[in-house]
Amino acid sequence: MELDLSLVSLFAGWALADEVQRRLTLEGFGDARFADGVVFQHLVGGPVTITTLAEKLGVTQQSASKTVADLQTRRYVARRTDPDDARAKQVHLTDHGHAVIAAARKHRATIDRELRNSLGDQQVEEARQLLSEVIDRLGASPALRARAVRPPR
Repeated sequence: MELDLSLVSLFAGWALADEVQRRLTLEGFGDARFADGVVFQHLVGGPVTITTLAEKLGVTQQSASKTVADLQTRRYVARRTDPDDARAKQVHLTDHGHAVIAAARKHRATIDRELRNSLGDQQVEEARQLLSEVIDRLGASPALRARAVRPPR
């Protein structure tokens, strides 16, 4: 099957994400979703208000609130009063939220080691380097460095 680079990288990313999800499910995080990471990236540095989260996600406050409510139901985040503004609520990761992030990082590292063992360090490193250069060439590196990655529109 001949696929162009955009499709090969997309499908490889999906396959890797699916494998991480499969392993998270086995570890008790079956309700975690790939898209949760888009929100988590903005919370790993500490609590933010719904307004700030909405701005970072590029969505309305209503949409951000709905997303936070869903994550709160699944125990990944909680809300608390902003110490600087009693009218505002801050969103923060719970212990459960930190645990799913740690588990996902662990599984990504394990998958990387497994691929290096089966395909060889050089081949995996060359693929990683090529895709990193594509990201740079297409101007997506600043978003990665700023933890401001958004799904494609």
